Amino acid sequence: MYVVKSPLSDADLRTVADALQGALVDLIDLSLVAKQVHWNVVGPRFRSVHLQLDEVVDVARLHSDTVAERASALGVPPDGRAASVAAGSGIGNVADGWVKDTDAVGTLVAALGAVITRMRERVAVTGDADPVSQDIFIGITAELEKHHWMFQAENV
Repeated sequence: MYVVKSPLSDADLRTVADALQGALVDLIDLSLVAKQVHWNVVGPRFRSVHLQLDEVVDVARLHSDTVAERASALGVPPDGRAASVAAGSGIGNVADGWVKDTDAVGTLVAALGAVITRMRERVAVTGDADPVSQDIFIGITAELEKHHWMFQAENV
């Protein structure tokens, strides 16, 4: 049953729905990973890394809402439940306990890199199916790449 009927064809909607759902779980997980590391970072660069992590949390949360609302607008119910995020995220596991500042930076470089790679795939598959969703993915990717660069620069 459709509550909201999408203007996209069924085939295009399947492609876009998969891309939106994948982006949603990646962004939710990115926010959780960044917050987990934020709470546990230690070391001489604690304050700067701690604050930078919160910036990533804010960006991921903002964009997860944008992605979920785009899915809803197309008649696709977004799924941000913990089990769905755990099963679908492209981000690897994060160690528990205290995290040295240099390791925290490395963790975020890896997490952002994984999400960016998958976002770029979504940009590619949604171009013909739905340029509006593709535009959202392009904007998200650009912002995540900025944070990826900034974290990489921390450990040079």
